[in-house]
Amino acid sequence: MSAPLAERLRPAVLDDVIGQEHLLAAGKPLRVAFESGQPHSMILWGPPGVGKTTLARLMAQGFNAEFIALSAVLSGVKDIREAVERAQVIQANSGRQTILFVDEVHRFNKSQQDAFLPHVESGLLTFIGATTENPSFEVNGALLSRASVYVLKSLTNDDLLQLVERAMAIDHEFSVDQEAKQLLAASADGDGRKLLNNIEIVLRAAHQKKVSVIDVALLKESLGDSLRHFDKGGDAFYDQISALHKSVRGSNPDAALYWLVRMLDGGADPRYLSRRLIRMASEDIGLADPRALRLTLDAAESYERLGSPEGELALAEAVVYLACAAKSNAVYNAYNKVRSFIANDVSRPVPEHLRNAPTKLMKELGYGKLYRYAHDEPDAYAAGETYLPEGIREPSWYQPSPRGLEGKIAEKLAYLRQLDSDYKTSGKK
Repeated sequence: MSAPLAERLRPAVLDDVIGQEHLLAAGKPLRVAFESGQPHSMILWGPPGVGKTTLARLMAQGFNAEFIALSAVLSGVKDIREAVERAQVIQANSGRQTILFVDEVHRFNKSQQDAFLPHVESGLLTFIGATTENPSFEVNGALLSRASVYVLKSLTNDDLLQLVERAMAIDHEFSVDQEAKQLLAASADGDGRKLLNNIEIVLRAAHQKKVSVIDVALLKESLGDSLRHFDKGGDAFYDQISALHKSVRGSNPDAALYWLVRMLDGGADPRYLSRRLIRMASEDIGLADPRALRLTLDAAESYERLGSPEGELALAEAVVYLACAAKSNAVYNAYNKVRSFIANDVSRPVPEHLRNAPTKLMKELGYGKLYRYAHDEPDAYAAGETYLPEGIREPSWYQPSPRGLEGKIAEKLAYLRQLDSDYKTSGKK
């Protein structure tokens, strides 16, 4: 039985690697590392199917080092110990270096990652970790400080088309028309391994049907509704939700709709998206248009009642409204300022005039005695009254924007502040 196409096409030399020119072109970091003849520990961070394992193997080959591979999904401390013992034997017998490659390194816990440290320090192991997750969050600081981090990118459309040509060159029995090549490249969404797996499926179908030309009809029949790559829990996910949020904040309804539909199409949970829309209404629109919060809550409820795909239209309506609404982060800023103030302040008592007095003793102690009932005052406002603890001057944490309804709120607060000023000027106590 022949090896999978992805394995048969694995580059044997560095110049055969497709993509990652920002790391592998002349004078770029990994090219320099290869040419130096001195391996160093590193983390290869990037999406699936972009060549992380291939680069690690080529390094071992280029440095004439022993290559030991572990998968953090399947391995444990016992496997790490056995790899270390094997490296010690290799060093004692031949003096050769060992490159230890750990795929999905972010799946190892802290103690497992710590197990590498002394052997990396001693030079016994050159550690190469591969991860699809942000190493800043998923890799121990101690291990991260001993390794260079290289960011790999998804393969471009041109990269994928080049890979299609290389794959088809193995089997001269078939040709691929131009439209089918483009569709194959698009189906991979930057993932070279996924592309090669799709090609294998199509080639099997071509053999069964005894056709010589692979066209779009055959692709659709053999691949079906293959979903594009979507990382539901990793950086691709958070990058896209960030793009959605920033498009709403930037008042661009087309871009906001694009990212919403892109995430829905890729399999993101609509309930998660509805929660994020509620957050956007509070953080970026606030009192400039209070209807935004109610509309996002209604959209979330509509989705719960209708489900997919009907309920997704309610989310789209909310996204467009949020993007078009007047923007203000005044409440968000005020809330954060107050949180910071309270976190660094002492615990201040409630002023006596604001305290409730349900008992005789409390009344005798003066609780609530000097409180002025706002509804009994002109304009239903007790001008000059204080509501903060003693020692806190009026901080003006909340600064309303001039946009939307908040512009009216700003006018109202300015009027009330003027009443306060007039009250104090009048000398009333």
